[in-house]
Amino acid sequence: MTESLYAVIMAGGGGTRLWPLSRREHPKQMLKLFGERTMFQLSVDRLLPLLPPAHICVVTAAEQVDPLAAQYPDLPRANFIIEPMGRGTASCIGLAAMVLHQRDPNAVMAVVTADHLIRRVDTFRAVLQAAQQVAEQGYLVTLGITPTFAATGYGYIRRGTWLGQIDSFDYYQVERFTEKPDAAKAAAFLEEGVYSWNSGMFIWRADRILEEIRRWMPDLSATLDALAAAWDTPAYAATLAHLWPALRKETIDYGIMEKAAQVAVIPVDLEWSDIGAWPAVKEAHPHDAAGNVLLGDVLGIDNTNTLIFAQGERLVAAIGVQDLIVVDTPDAVLITRRDQAERVKEVIESLQAAGRHNYL
Repeated sequence: MTESLYAVIMAGGGGTRLWPLSRREHPKQMLKLFGERTMFQLSVDRLLPLLPPAHICVVTAAEQVDPLAAQYPDLPRANFIIEPMGRGTASCIGLAAMVLHQRDPNAVMAVVTADHLIRRVDTFRAVLQAAQQVAEQGYLVTLGITPTFAATGYGYIRRGTWLGQIDSFDYYQVERFTEKPDAAKAAAFLEEGVYSWNSGMFIWRADRILEEIRRWMPDLSATLDALAAAWDTPAYAATLAHLWPALRKETIDYGIMEKAAQVAVIPVDLEWSDIGAWPAVKEAHPHDAAGNVLLGDVLGIDNTNTLIFAQGERLVAAIGVQDLIVVDTPDAVLITRRDQAERVKEVIESLQAAGRHNYL
């Protein structure tokens, strides 16, 4: 049944919120944050027992193709789809859908990312197979993560009418998408029991998402049509380079999912984390009795709720600190309170403004 199923791994982000470990030439998908496998390798590992390498595609920037391909040589070079510059997930997914539709008019694509941690891997593979069957009916399917706490850092999906069950997975009509809520609203969502976290993972027929892009994002659709006409010709690269910069940045959630009618959600518990910033890295690791996560050559004494990630060539010792994130690399050290960790982007902006590009 998986003959027409393909995976598309979005792996083009810079991961600036994981600075100083994540850099322009070594972004977060190439980092070993959980053991000896990089985030990209883990994302491919999850798919390979279900799909052959020929059915796994990667959308990324041109400068990241070589290092990513080196991490997984079994992936065909032609399966690396180059996005000249980031134009949001709608354009990224649209480009992949165009390529897959050119190769296989019956393609069903599972859109995943290279910065998720999923511990229930067998469940992940099983839900992709179930989602494929829902997608074959014409639905745009999203995986909704069963919430375990009142998170304010994730979007939410409210499920409506029950549509059916496949392989023990229930699927529902999506009633509403909600952006990241405040604490009170998140608590109410959790109490209500009909909300899932928006995982950003989708499954649909390539022709169906292209149809919705044509309906809701005509400018993007026109660009994809021009690229399809140039596909497999010498003109393709020049056409892509010429048209892509003019596209408006837009997410697939706002551009398509919040507007389309035939949208389904499958609620599922995957022990999932979106590893977008240092607090997420801390929460995804086992911690000691005082809530600390100490990674690398670290000596901690009387600390509380602190992450210390040491990748430099020195011992890092911390005494009596609380709610800190400390990241030590060979050429830069980050020290921040956990509740200020999102402000790492201000460091990036300051370094750019000062022309200190060797730290980016």
